[in-house]
Amino acid sequence: MKCIILAAGYATRLYPLTKNKAKPLLEVAGKPILNHIIEKVEKVDIIDEVYIVTNEKFTPSFQDWSANYQGDKEIIVVNDHTTTNDNRLGAIADIQYVLEQHKIDEDTMILAGDNLFDFELVDFVHFFQEVNADSITTHELDDTDEMKRTGIAEVNEDGLVISFEEKPKKPKSNLAVPPFYLYKAETLSLFKQYLAAGNNPDAPGNFIPWLIQQKQVYAFRFKGLRYDIGTIESYNKVQELF
Repeated sequence: MKCIILAAGYATRLYPLTKNKAKPLLEVAGKPILNHIIEKVEKVDIIDEVYIVTNEKFTPSFQDWSANYQGDKEIIVVNDHTTTNDNRLGAIADIQYVLEQHKIDEDTMILAGDNLFDFELVDFVHFFQEVNADSITTHELDDTDEMKRTGIAEVNEDGLVISFEEKPKKPKSNLAVPPFYLYKAETLSLFKQYLAAGNNPDAPGNFIPWLIQQKQVYAFRFKGLRYDIGTIESYNKVQELF
């Protein structure tokens, strides 16, 4: 299994903190957000390579980070060669860029580089292996305003995703979908198909409503919280919590 960590954004909402520092490299509780994520990835034995996709501006920072990495996974920093927020590829186009450049043809975990979470990725992988199908993560939210700011899924009693909407005005359920996904090897070619059809290349959740029209996708429901660091306020809140 491979792992792709999405880290190619410019995090303009966090300026000035991220003007010269990539958001995943901001520190929370004394270490970069990326370290918190990698510690969870390290527990998944079947992942042998981790691809961190970033932009031209922050490639040297991630290369420095990987040079100091002490873990047992091979880290590959991928430069998508974008230079500003205006010419960024978007997360889904970045995924396709990594798949194409590195000819990935194995089951793949995809994680946002700016979210912290309580659950273990090992449990997510076990679920994925049991259902033997593409899988997303979900957790319950009780705040309607929060629901409107994230992806929301409807799931049937078998755990099958029956609908998905990114940032819905009227959420159909309280199941939030953070940007943590597991895709079967045979699904990877669909990213190219999705983009070729002119679909939105940005937020990785946009792929899900399209994908559930093509094949079955299951939802792994986790307990605990996840923390999306998108604004100065959310960053300060996470600092306090951790």
